[in-house]
Amino acid sequence: MNATDLAEARERTTPPPEADSAAGQSLAGLLRPHLRSFAAMVILQVIGAVAGLAPLLAVVELGRALLAPGPIDHGHVWSVVVAGAAGLFVRLLFTAASSGIGHLLDGRVQLSFRRQLAARLGRVPIGWFSRRRTGELAKVVGEDVSAVHPFIAHTPGELVAAFVVPLVSLIYLFTIDWRLTLITLIPVVLAVALVPLMMTPTRLREQEEFDAAMGRIASSVVEFVQGISVVKAFGGAGRAHRRFLTAADDFVGIFYRWMRGVSVIAAGMQLVLSPPFVLLVVLIGGAALITTGGLAPADLLPFLLLGLGLTAPVAALGHGFDELQAARRAAGRIRDVLGVQPLPEPAHPVAPQGHRVELCDVRFGYEAGHEVLRGIDLVLEPGTVTAIVGPSGSGKSTLVQLLPRFFDPTHGSVVLGGVDLRELGSRELHRMVSFVFQDVRLLRASVADNIALAVPHADPDDVVRAARLANIHDRIIELPRGYDTVLGQEAGLSGGEAQRIALARALLADAPVLVLDEATAFADPQTEQAVRRALATLQGDRTILVIAHRLETVVDADTVVMLNNGSIVERGGPAELLAQNGKFAAFWRSHRSAIADETETRAGVLQGDDPR
Repeated sequence: MNATDLAEARERTTPPPEADSAAGQSLAGLLRPHLRSFAAMVILQVIGAVAGLAPLLAVVELGRALLAPGPIDHGHVWSVVVAGAAGLFVRLLFTAASSGIGHLLDGRVQLSFRRQLAARLGRVPIGWFSRRRTGELAKVVGEDVSAVHPFIAHTPGELVAAFVVPLVSLIYLFTIDWRLTLITLIPVVLAVALVPLMMTPTRLREQEEFDAAMGRIASSVVEFVQGISVVKAFGGAGRAHRRFLTAADDFVGIFYRWMRGVSVIAAGMQLVLSPPFVLLVVLIGGAALITTGGLAPADLLPFLLLGLGLTAPVAALGHGFDELQAARRAAGRIRDVLGVQPLPEPAHPVAPQGHRVELCDVRFGYEAGHEVLRGIDLVLEPGTVTAIVGPSGSGKSTLVQLLPRFFDPTHGSVVLGGVDLRELGSRELHRMVSFVFQDVRLLRASVADNIALAVPHADPDDVVRAARLANIHDRIIELPRGYDTVLGQEAGLSGGEAQRIALARALLADAPVLVLDEATAFADPQTEQAVRRALATLQGDRTILVIAHRLETVVDADTVVMLNNGSIVERGGPAELLAQNGKFAAFWRSHRSAIADETETRAGVLQGDDPR
């Protein structure tokens, strides 16, 4: 495939329609599909909030009627009482309906977010996960999605009350006395004047640091729990525990710094909005107007009652604002994950002709300016086994991960059957290429379902055949319910057994291209020999690429590729490379020496000698 063909392939490759749909969306954008439910919830809350003023206004009118000179109008009094009770009933009814809709909506929104995250995470390049901490992703899917709950189920009602209730109250109070109304607003004005101090760049940066510290704690906990067996086996519990304590100490320091910045402002807002302060302001202003004859004593009552109603929603607005900010930050992290670009699907997939694999001038780097692979040219012929060897960090795992398209090369192409992988549809690619990881993850499902993961409707006899070829059938029969045993619930498997399950899965898939990341790393010698015989039997015209850490794997290979610092330094048959006495020969001698030392040490231990 030349440069012109590659350019045409990239032009024919277009991202799926939804690839960019989540990128750049705000919280409102993510919630736009649920706009009607939000509107219904807000309208019900507005009606309930306005109706909630009826009992207060009823008390005011009762006070003015009872304090007015002359006989009491009993009919008017009872009308006011009925109106107040009716308003209270309407408030309870509509507020409850709004809250119910809000919580149902919250459930739908969280389900929608988690489905979108699951769909996106299922399509992003697998290599993207290797560069993300498990705890951080768990926080996005768990805590951050849950963080939108207050904004959806509670904040709209509080915000509506914060605006509607003061507006209606002010209109009513202005009809009584505009001067005392302005005096009553003094606490509200003072509180609002303090809000910008909560939004300074320093405060916002401290909030972001707070969230980041929480993420580090979550990551350290997950890593500590997942690696506890290794940590305890090698006596590193103290170091691992210290890492968690360090994350916790960092969080405490950031929290204290944040609280020092906002505590004075928050205390000032609570003071000016507190009922004693509001009553003091109203009483001083009212007393001044009454003593000068500018206000009737009975007209002070509505200001004492509704003045508190002006400040309480504003205080709720402050809490709602905090929840809105937390939801906004959580939505930002959700948006970042939803905005991760999946590997683009071709607009018009091309079917490969055969399964010859070519890597043409392949370059790749996880970060700009730092290449892990440098100009790889390699051909994998059908019916051959190619072993990739090299020191740690040479790029072996990165190279083999290009074949199942865990990444796309930043330069060059990976061609299967004469077709660039970017021109293959994902279904066709998965049908053509199977991958067996060294670190195997099994599903909490039956053994049969785990083996038939790539072929869900496989015949049971084919499942058993694959298990026999992977030398795991006898172990499966020993499980409580054989192939129907649910792994992780009814039984567990060792690392080597899990690896053989994964190998059986790949063999059942019968893909013409098989990529093995040292699939027998955890196997005992007898099992390793059985698996190697199975692979030799099934090889046929398969194209097999394997990362080789053991000399036995290298011996069985048709071609050995020696990597160093991201480049191919030697290639050829095992005997040919040994005869050249180059880098591979030195690598071979080093491994044989290590094996000999290990064998001698074990023999000494068995004979009672001091291995030192």
